[in-house]
Amino acid sequence: MIRDITIGQYYPVKSVIHELDPRVKIIGTLLFAVSLFLLKNAWSFLPAAILLVCCIRLSHIPVRFIARGMKPIVLLLLITAAFNLFLTPGNILVQFWIFKITEEGLRVTILTVVRLCFLVFGTSLMTFTTTPNRLTDGIESLLSPLQRFHVPVQELALVMSIALRFIPILLEETDKIMKAQIARGADFESGNLLRRMKNMIPLLVPLFVSAFRRADDLAMAMEARGYHGGAGRTKMKPLRYSRRDAEAFAILALYVVSLVLSHNIHNFI
Repeated sequence: MIRDITIGQYYPVKSVIHELDPRVKIIGTLLFAVSLFLLKNAWSFLPAAILLVCCIRLSHIPVRFIARGMKPIVLLLLITAAFNLFLTPGNILVQFWIFKITEEGLRVTILTVVRLCFLVFGTSLMTFTTTPNRLTDGIESLLSPLQRFHVPVQELALVMSIALRFIPILLEETDKIMKAQIARGADFESGNLLRRMKNMIPLLVPLFVSAFRRADDLAMAMEARGYHGGAGRTKMKPLRYSRRDAEAFAILALYVVSLVLSHNIHNFI
């Protein structure tokens, strides 16, 4: 399970999506995520599906690698689907014992599962195609207007960058601790849910100790190198928009227009 968690990982390969400005990818991901929660019918999901498939093909990232990120949230998907399927009122299609499946519940369940899958695929694609440094620079650039209101934008961007960098490190540390404890007879797979949660306690204690130790070492290294915030700092590779980024913004605008048209087509039908 630990190896299946791909959040925060960067997939190094040369592609059009990788070369886009990080600000374009951040804005596009936020727009895509917001649009998913506004879609109410199958026609509206068609433009989102086309955009997602095209981005995955252009990124040259294997679909199997992206799909690995779905495994940790399978339980969440099943719980969400069950609640929507059995607790949504409407026209009853199937009824057994105290459970009933309605036409509205089936429709809401399918749309919810598709929405969550698209959301995971879309957000994962941004981290797969953007290095933590570029992603931090993009966030800092987009939040720069908040500096007028004395918001510590550089510090916020630094915290996000460190958090993204720590995700694969902590996952690797968790995997090492699990293997060491399994070699000593620990069992993390058998038993009921309560038993498994109890067996995770010997894993969490050394993991938290390691995380705090790494954080303390990082703070001491930054202090030793004279880091005092981002004010007045320059960048070796400043962000600049290119023609490819303008084309990407045009595609995002076309995506929004297609969503409006698909919604109108559904209402007309």
